[in-house]
Amino acid sequence: MMNSLIESLSIMPIIAAIKELDKLDLALDSPCENIFLLSGNIFNLKELSQRVKSKNKGFYILVDSIDGFSKDTWGLEYIVKNIELDGIITKKTNLVKQCKDMGIFTIQRMPIHNSEELVKSLNSIRILRPNMINICPGIMSKIIDRIYVETKIPIIASGLIENKKDIELALSSGAYGISSTKINTWYMY
Repeated sequence: MMNSLIESLSIMPIIAAIKELDKLDLALDSPCENIFLLSGNIFNLKELSQRVKSKNKGFYILVDSIDGFSKDTWGLEYIVKNIELDGIITKKTNLVKQCKDMGIFTIQRMPIHNSEELVKSLNSIRILRPNMINICPGIMSKIIDRIYVETKIPIIASGLIENKKDIELALSSGAYGISSTKINTWYMY
């Protein structure tokens, strides 16, 4: 799966992130080849997955924000066994480890707001070795570069990316792709 995500990001590095479910149709009609689902619940997850997969787009779920699922082994196992997806996104280190143990493509989300969080994030990445890292906010080009240099794990930048310059800066700093909820950014590459 990692190769297909990396390959698709080399063609279209922008990922449509969906926080408001009424925007999903816009994402499905966009040039983005991958969808990050940032909201949803136990009752609509399967239908959302089917809609994304019917358009042959990659589907990645931020499990930390799915309502109705416990954020433990059982909830994760349910999602993996019952929902067609390409990978899991989480900031919870226990879920990163469980995903890796289950053989699930794992994107570790890393909100970094200060130097202490950067050090903790680097240590976590070194220990857990997720398939990819999602750096938030995505406008920190110096941090993107540093994390990639120190870990050699592909990075997706997200958060506060608002224009083409932000996209270009994140990509030139070493990010493989960017994820954004802003519809206009889905068309900027």
